[in-house]
Amino acid sequence: MASIRQEKIAGVIQKELSLIFQKEARTICMGAMVSVTIVRVSPDMGTAKIYLSVFGAKENEEVLKNVQENGRQVRHILAQVVKNQLRKTPELTFFLDDSYDYARNIDELLK
Repeated sequence: MASIRQEKIAGVIQKELSLIFQKEARTICMGAMVSVTIVRVSPDMGTAKIYLSVFGAKENEEVLKNVQENGRQVRHILAQVVKNQLRKTPELTFFLDDSYDYARNIDELLK
């Protein structure tokens, strides 16, 4: 169970990463729309797992790979934005959130 502090930090990271992916969509997201669905921060605030939904791309895995390759740049931009709110910016690990695809698949099976 996450503490209140973890949830607050996760909320800040989620909000700022959403804005970063919105501004840097052409370079980092390869023109696709990337949405930050879930952020989970470790208890020591050292790492954060970021779950992304990708829309408008032919290959979601390719977009995720590009985001992972640009992870250091994303973390640097995030650190510049949240420098007054966080002492140390956590290491970011990106994952593909496939819950939408799973729900769509279940919906198709039920039809």
